[in-house]
Amino acid sequence: MINFETMMEFLKKYKAFIYGLVLFRIIVFALTRLDVIYIDNSEVLANTLSFIFSWVLISLPIHYFSFIKEHKKSSLKLLALSVLFFAVIINDMNSRIIDNPITFVGLVVVGLSFFSILVPAYFKKYSLLVIGFYVLALSYFYYVRIYIDDLSIYLKQEKEIKIILTTPFFILLLNWFYQQWKWLKTVESKKSKAELALLKSQINPHFFFNTLNNLYGLTVEKSDDAPNVVLKLSDMMRYTIYKGNEEEVFLKDEIDYLNNYIELHKIRYNKFVEITFNHSCELDCKVAPLLFIIPLENAFKHGVECLTEGAYIHIDLKTNKGVIYFSIENNFEAPKTTHTGGIGLENLKQRLKLLYPNSHNIQIETKNSNYKLTIEIKTI
Repeated sequence: MINFETMMEFLKKYKAFIYGLVLFRIIVFALTRLDVIYIDNSEVLANTLSFIFSWVLISLPIHYFSFIKEHKKSSLKLLALSVLFFAVIINDMNSRIIDNPITFVGLVVVGLSFFSILVPAYFKKYSLLVIGFYVLALSYFYYVRIYIDDLSIYLKQEKEIKIILTTPFFILLLNWFYQQWKWLKTVESKKSKAELALLKSQINPHFFFNTLNNLYGLTVEKSDDAPNVVLKLSDMMRYTIYKGNEEEVFLKDEIDYLNNYIELHKIRYNKFVEITFNHSCELDCKVAPLLFIIPLENAFKHGVECLTEGAYIHIDLKTNKGVIYFSIENNFEAPKTTHTGGIGLENLKQRLKLLYPNSHNIQIETKNSNYKLTIEIKTI
């Protein structure tokens, strides 16, 4: 699926072809008004091919303008080709010969030469195939147009011959666009993976250090909770290290991870905290790992830890036909009403944007001393 941002980036990268189209239309309008050229509207095929050919030849130098500035030798070659191109067009108009053979050869030479100058590596890859094709195609064209010396025979094949002569040029152009598009998508994919790796690495590690400190206190006190803490912490670290590197995990595994986090936090507090975690999910439902831990961390950090009494966290997680619904609500002290979640919440938003583009929704509601975050993810 092609998203809007990718399309806009592609159009921005090749905006020179839009400029080339505008410039071409201005040139044609001026030349027709000055009676320098005449366009026969009945020649639809010839006009279409001439339009595309001329548009591309004008657009390519604009697209590679920075390249042209840095490479004077190539610039002079392009200038010479431009002069040759206009010379071929003017000669064709003045000769008044139907499908002037010189014009066809001139346009083919100019078109392929532009490719060889602007995209030499790309042209070299297909040059033997294209040149071989044109040797055969032009030979047949000259045979029918000149050697047979019967214009009526040529006119019967005129459209087919023109299509044959122009097809390789447009295949080259479309394939070049396709190669550029593939390159753009590859760069975007690598960029997204790099950003995701960075965002995953920014998941707050302070929880593990705090838990280890609590574990030390429990062992000193010889508490019966110590083995249970070790087991849960081990499960969480294993999940973070191994499952955290996977693209998707079963939602039930993510739920176990959240439950372990909640249980370890409960051991830390000497006060009553109302924590409810209601969940019901489809067995085969999968999700990107470590998405919901960030809002849960924030609920403890900015809610439970700042309140002396009456603290609560209410969590709901369910699925319906491949759509995940997650909500978390907690209370906090009134001065914290301006709290937005910090870098953790921004990381969450960025991950959702990268992983589920146009397939997720996140909402935040803050009312009085209550904070609620809701996430909806379409996984299919």
